Amino acid sequence: MESSHALLLIALIATSAIFHLVQAQDPDQEGFISLDCGLPPTDPSPYIEPITRLKFTSDSNFIQSGQIGRTDTTLQAQFPKQHTTLRYFPDGLRNCYNLTVKKGTNYLIRARFGYGNYDGLNSFPKFDLYVGPNFWMTLDLKRYENFSWEEITHIARSDSLDICLVKNGESIPLISALELRPLPNNSYITTAGLGPRLTLDCGKSRYPDDAYDRAWISYFQDDWKQISTGLTVNTSDSFRLPQAALKTAGIPAFGSSTFVDKEYPDSSQDRVYMYLHFSEVQVLAANETREFDISFNNDSVIQSYKPVYLQSKTVYNKLPVICEDKECVLSLKKTPKSTHPPMLNAIEVFTVTEFLQSETFESDVIAIKNIRATYGVKRISWQGDPCVPRKFLWEGLNCTESTDTYTVPRITSLDLSSSGLTGTIAAEIFHLTNLVKLDLSNNKLVGGVPEFLANMKSLVLLNLTKNDLNGSIPQALRDREKKGLRLLVDGDENNPCRAGACDPKKKFPVLIVALVASAVVVALVALALFFVFRKKKASNHVEAIPRSPTTPLANVASNGISETLIGTKRKKFTYSEVIKMTNNFQRALGEGGFGTVYHGDLDGSQQVAVKLLSQSSTQGYKEFKAEVELLLRVHHINLVNLVGYCDEGDHLALIYEYMSNGDLKHHLSGEAWPGKGKISVLSWNTRLRIAIDAALGLEYLHIGCRPSMVHRDVKSTNILLDEKFSAKIADFGLSRSFQVGGESHVSTVVAGTPGYLDPEYYKTGRLAEMSDVYSFGIVLLEIITNQRVIDQTREKSHITEWTAFMLNRGDITRIMDPNLQGDYNSRSVWRALEVAMLCANPMSEKRPSMSQVIIELKECFRSENSGNSNNQDMNSQNSLEQSMSFDTKVATPSAR
Repeated sequence: MESSHALLLIALIATSAIFHLVQAQDPDQEGFISLDCGLPPTDPSPYIEPITRLKFTSDSNFIQSGQIGRTDTTLQAQFPKQHTTLRYFPDGLRNCYNLTVKKGTNYLIRARFGYGNYDGLNSFPKFDLYVGPNFWMTLDLKRYENFSWEEITHIARSDSLDICLVKNGESIPLISALELRPLPNNSYITTAGLGPRLTLDCGKSRYPDDAYDRAWISYFQDDWKQISTGLTVNTSDSFRLPQAALKTAGIPAFGSSTFVDKEYPDSSQDRVYMYLHFSEVQVLAANETREFDISFNNDSVIQSYKPVYLQSKTVYNKLPVICEDKECVLSLKKTPKSTHPPMLNAIEVFTVTEFLQSETFESDVIAIKNIRATYGVKRISWQGDPCVPRKFLWEGLNCTESTDTYTVPRITSLDLSSSGLTGTIAAEIFHLTNLVKLDLSNNKLVGGVPEFLANMKSLVLLNLTKNDLNGSIPQALRDREKKGLRLLVDGDENNPCRAGACDPKKKFPVLIVALVASAVVVALVALALFFVFRKKKASNHVEAIPRSPTTPLANVASNGISETLIGTKRKKFTYSEVIKMTNNFQRALGEGGFGTVYHGDLDGSQQVAVKLLSQSSTQGYKEFKAEVELLLRVHHINLVNLVGYCDEGDHLALIYEYMSNGDLKHHLSGEAWPGKGKISVLSWNTRLRIAIDAALGLEYLHIGCRPSMVHRDVKSTNILLDEKFSAKIADFGLSRSFQVGGESHVSTVVAGTPGYLDPEYYKTGRLAEMSDVYSFGIVLLEIITNQRVIDQTREKSHITEWTAFMLNRGDITRIMDPNLQGDYNSRSVWRALEVAMLCANPMSEKRPSMSQVIIELKECFRSENSGNSNNQDMNSQNSLEQSMSFDTKVATPSAR
């Protein structure tokens, strides 16, 4: 006889307020953060909470905004001490706590909220919670009847963590307590929101010994039976459950062979993990056994499981499960040879929360916060992450803008004009290495203009007007002016003595000044005539790239690269022309290893993409010239076209044709491309055409070029799409040609992108066309599955391992991108999967050539457009499964 027990998560969370939520303390509470929000400065801080013996402190040193409120006195008896006061935020859109944490540590984050009619309005607030730049959840206190307790696990990405409350309407956000508890990194999967944490016992107050201060709720049903022990359970595993949770267990009360529990998440789209904790508490005779199968929504988690006597063990589903119709069914079913029914000691329910948005570059964050501290900036928007989400961008800042959430944002503009700044120009500004514009005008800054500003290589505009600066302008900064820097300083723009730098003791007679001026004019006219005649004389000569021996990149610029060749084919632009065509680098399209790519316009006649070399780029002048030279000698409809270049001092830029639909990765993710808005889902037909286009481009590099070329960085972000969604391969800075003489490979320093990198090339350093074939196979898998190439939250982290694992289960629907909603011909899909897995074979000799790939993909395209139904030719699926053996231990190189 089976028993089913419906357990509403919402009800449990609401009811948790009346249960005694027992928390234990680590003796030293090392790494614990316990903030009593709104605790007035007049109250003692820190203090010891009487039940848990935890040390709580005021939150006043961890946030710069908000006001203190106090719950209605008639309700205070219902709440713990931390809920008698609160902090609420009537001002600003986003208000953030900034906490010092340990980078790489897994934290249990707990936030508690008690409205308590603090404002006398009897109106429950609704607002959003963020962890750093990532949305956590929307909190509606009306739903939870005044009180809510929210938890999530999260690995800190830096030594600083922001927990933010954000207005999403007219309601005023509030918070009562904020707590962080470090957890072992080898325990819970992150990032996940926590549902109920339940133990199957009859008591309500059984857990004073939880080392991680987890809050447990007692839960038991009448048709369960309790079994227990008085002995100590070994809890040496990473979960370290409290003894009370493991000494007691529940079993079916009437000897049923099946023990079933139903859970209801908040949404039918929620992905759920369940952690089941076991410890055998009964002594079983030699001829007795307790053995059962564990499944979750009919998917097997583990078979023939036997709890270990007085030993804590944890079982969980390693892949999250979507609960259809908001129903998740956990089944513990007795095996035929078991003499005892299933048992369960404790259970935890987790809902996956995706945190995909990268935080702003850590050095930029440190620098801008130091600038804030130095000048005492009091702007309320200067909380949380400076750059993301874009709607919370700090006032006066601008940052690189990318629809790829994995791209780390960088600060590119800082406007502190009219901000009442005093003192000298802060040295911390120098650490904003990607800064393009800096405006410190109309303040009360004193002292000299620091020379470090000249070393900020990305800077194109510097406004220091209307300050009290003195001294001369550093020569290095004047030199930067000649190279395109727009420098605004008080005084005559043509006078070398600015901002009080002139020495009043030295005065020349007016006549001498006039004579000198006349001589200068004559010299300038003569010089102009000289250059006119010289230009006419040299009009039939090739212009080579000028490069001073003192230029920092000169030592790597001449390794067999023809500068004459670079000068013959495409237009060379000046840096000032680059600034003009990009409208002073106004619109960023993305960022790569070379630098930031900006949108440009050539005199209104042609849109272009301008790739500007960043000073912090991992690539340099060698890669710059390699890409220019390659694009000058290759011409193919599926390779991006080079319009021109800029090579002026330290300013290097490549000007390409503009691909209006961005890159393939953005379209697979469905994220917005700058200037295009929301992106629609690519159909399977279109994806096949894009794959064929990219394959044709690679085939040309491999066999159409002499000598043959290997791209070395084939990935979805380097496949660009024009207005008709024709695909072209871009970014040739890492490309290499084979030496003359018929060599099939060349030895190089390993380069490329982790996840796409050929494992054989990674191990040996021997580069061949087959290295591109492997990378193309990874891209093809992205096109098919829309899975991340490397995802540590999956049981199989690399996309090849994951696909092989899913293929061996024979379920194509779980492999295909769900956004396609089944709109594809299964025959073409299976054939494309076969091609992708053959390309991604770890052994290069087993991979097809790009010519073979093109033949197969064109056949897939014909099959897709032949009018066959999705269900046609299922025998081909079976034969394919029999002919392909997928190794779930595919060798993949790790990031270095």
